[in-house]
Amino acid sequence: MAEFCKVERDGRVTIVTINRPEVMNALHPPANDELAAAFDEFVADPDQWVAIITGAGERAFSAGNDLKYQASGGKMWSPDSGFAGLTARHDNAKPVIAAVNGVAMGGGFEIALACDIIVASENAIFALPEPRVGLAALAGGIHRLPRQIGLKPAMGMLLTGRRVPADEAVRLGIANEVVPADQLMKAARGWAEQILECAPLSVRASKAAATRGLAFAGVEEAMAQRYDEIVAMYGSEDFIEGPRAFAEKRSPKWKGK
Repeated sequence: MAEFCKVERDGRVTIVTINRPEVMNALHPPANDELAAAFDEFVADPDQWVAIITGAGERAFSAGNDLKYQASGGKMWSPDSGFAGLTARHDNAKPVIAAVNGVAMGGGFEIALACDIIVASENAIFALPEPRVGLAALAGGIHRLPRQIGLKPAMGMLLTGRRVPADEAVRLGIANEVVPADQLMKAARGWAEQILECAPLSVRASKAAATRGLAFAGVEEAMAQRYDEIVAMYGSEDFIEGPRAFAEKRSPKWKGK
């Protein structure tokens, strides 16, 4: 049984909660392994279409790497899928929503950046403070942040380690929405429900093409690539169901196949 995270399945939605509130949900290798296993199961489960990740308690989404554990000489390792089992999981086409409650710093912010949608509570704080302790944001933060908010705003955070509050995070394009703390999970679930209204293979095709297409310099080159998720969408039953439901003026019944 997992000790450092909790996993709930509510219909088509998997909710993963980092469960180390006593250390502001900072992660050490055993916690990373548990989270990696949780997301392995989510990706492999055909009945689970959207995931939400959040932190236990009200103070922190995740304060990042557990530096006290590292400083104590604890054995260090990392799962192949990266910090929290997400930052190096480049082959997951299913959408993941970060519900950021409180501090998201260092690796905690990098977890959120690896998600597709970020919903933040009003008390959320985002930062990559690694240079202040002689480190660097090497779990994707250095590369994801400039791509997501632009080079100059990103460098303003990367080179100073400054803390960005929730309202500024929305203006910068880090977060999609800011809500009162007691409305955070409701808001995250609302985003999930909107995604679930869409055909799951269409959602995955859209995510895969959008994210992998960023590797190419021009739109024409990105559009010319072959994306397996788009091929799967074209060959699916849902590809017929969507237009049929529209013509029959009813809600579609998605199968995800």
